[in-house]
Amino acid sequence: MEKCNYRKDPHQDIDHVFRDLLPAHGMVERPAQVELSHQMLDTMLNGSIALCDAGTGIGKTYAYLVAGVVFRRYRSRAGLPNQPLLISTSSIALQGAIIHDYLPFLSKVMMADGMLDSPLRAVLRKGKSHYVCDARLMKRLQTANLDRKNPLAKAALLSMRDHLDLDMAPHLSGYDRERICVPPTCDCGKTECRYLCYLDVCASERYAIQVCNHNLLLADAIHQGSGKRPILPDSCAIVMDEAHKLPETARQMFGITLAAGELHTLCRKLRREQFLLAAETLEDTAGLLLSEIAKPWSGDSSFSHFSIPLDGVERTLSVIHRQIRRMLTAGTRMELERVLDKTKLFCLHQPDMVYYTAEDETGGSMLCASATDLTAQLRQTLWQQDRPMILASGTLAVGSNFRRFKEETGLLAEGRVREHIAPSPFDYQRNCLLYLPPITPSQADSDYYDDLAEQIVKLLDAANGHALGLFTSYAAISAVRERLKQRDLPYPVLTLGRNGGHTMSEFMAHPGSVLLAAGAAWEGFDFPGDCVSLLILPRLPFPMPDAVKEQERMKHATLHDFLRAVVVPEMQIKLRQGFGRAIRTETDTCVVAILDERAGKNRRYFRDVLTALPEVPVTHSLKDVERFIRAVKPEGYFLEGAA
Repeated sequence: MEKCNYRKDPHQDIDHVFRDLLPAHGMVERPAQVELSHQMLDTMLNGSIALCDAGTGIGKTYAYLVAGVVFRRYRSRAGLPNQPLLISTSSIALQGAIIHDYLPFLSKVMMADGMLDSPLRAVLRKGKSHYVCDARLMKRLQTANLDRKNPLAKAALLSMRDHLDLDMAPHLSGYDRERICVPPTCDCGKTECRYLCYLDVCASERYAIQVCNHNLLLADAIHQGSGKRPILPDSCAIVMDEAHKLPETARQMFGITLAAGELHTLCRKLRREQFLLAAETLEDTAGLLLSEIAKPWSGDSSFSHFSIPLDGVERTLSVIHRQIRRMLTAGTRMELERVLDKTKLFCLHQPDMVYYTAEDETGGSMLCASATDLTAQLRQTLWQQDRPMILASGTLAVGSNFRRFKEETGLLAEGRVREHIAPSPFDYQRNCLLYLPPITPSQADSDYYDDLAEQIVKLLDAANGHALGLFTSYAAISAVRERLKQRDLPYPVLTLGRNGGHTMSEFMAHPGSVLLAAGAAWEGFDFPGDCVSLLILPRLPFPMPDAVKEQERMKHATLHDFLRAVVVPEMQIKLRQGFGRAIRTETDTCVVAILDERAGKNRRYFRDVLTALPEVPVTHSLKDVERFIRAVKPEGYFLEGAA
């Protein structure tokens, strides 16, 4: 009954923050943002699970932060336990922005008004491997030859005597990092252990907000579901931002992965313990597998491609385990058994598992296996928790339909789920134009890339460069880039590889230039202003066929049913993510060109494309593209980019 007594004023506080306080500090009042925050607060008060599809520019981060702060404030007045708000994100950049930008500003505003007595404190939570183990650090400093180390690596290693977070030492070598990090089985119980002291501080009432990634959130849910000690403190509510990444994270967390680094690490440990023959034999046997894994992951790498070399590795590991396991140190023996168990699982091909490949941190391939149905595991670990949860993203729904996301996450039959769509405040009717050419290159033709490059050149001329091309494969980027090089273009053409921070900076530093990108660029770029005034999508981003999709295909009676229920919705979500690179602020203007023949007027996916995107003017005329750019851009825009 207490809850009913304190629900009246919280909504008034949300109105006060968004309609009085934030506008007084230069922020524009957005009715859709205010409504979104109200919906989020109701979710917290009712103990529901909210799916919030927030359009680009809506300001969802402030929406859930304000709702969370107000919710904690009124919990306190109701005499309920002082529990933190838990925020989980997919990207490191957003985690840093929440802690260093959003919360300090919100604290300052609310404290000045008297709504808060003290600043909002937040702590970033990470896995064990991100922190220093004092005992292992001391051992490493005693055994390492510091005089022979690179000066930067030496300074980084020594600095860890004063720092706990390994990420604070960017020049720390991977070799040192592996040897001084907190091990998976750490439970030393020492009162002077900095890591354990840090965990005690994190779990205290000092922090109103805990921030982590989806992996740690799921790891904590798995711990709680299996009766293990929780990783994170009990929270009053959970917010999952960038929630469209949750299914992918769940597949990794509830499954098994094997990356090249694990085999290299095991070989190094065997060598360090003087089992040189075992290390050399494993390196020789694993050579073919490691060389194949090291090749750039393309998305169409079949798991079966790695089966034969993987069998040889499993046999070698079994022999090593049988012959020397009793002579290994506990840590190396555990590492050997862990890698051996993984390779055995991959070689068994169990019918209730799906085997596939994914991209690892280096851009190569990683072998993966997960349960055929992840939804049951998500229901048992995450959704069974008696806590309100908010899942927010710009791409949870297709149009107004959340069905695909709910199917992937096991929420389809969950009675607590509520849905809310907050449309973008941007004026797409005025500031954006969708171009679907009347004649498009056909991928079936031998001169497809010649025709595609020709269309891209015409678009670049019409828009005076200032373009971002989002491709569905790196092979397509290479083919187009080579053809553009042969043209005498008046603006630089840049190509973004898998690790392209420098290229992104160069693109932003040279207005008018053209950037060709793929992969994570579909959702990870933020180029406000005129930098991206032309967004080119040569192909619709249909998901690549893989073992996971094959398993899903078996659940549908016909191929058509599978396409409409799974493949098309996933394409539409990815298309929305790519489209979001076009307009980043209220004043941005951009042409979006989709050059896929299947998206043309009255073609197979024409309606699906329009359903996925905001309402925006559509043209089939290149002249309209040029007129639009001329109408919305200042004169200085046309002087940029000259080579």
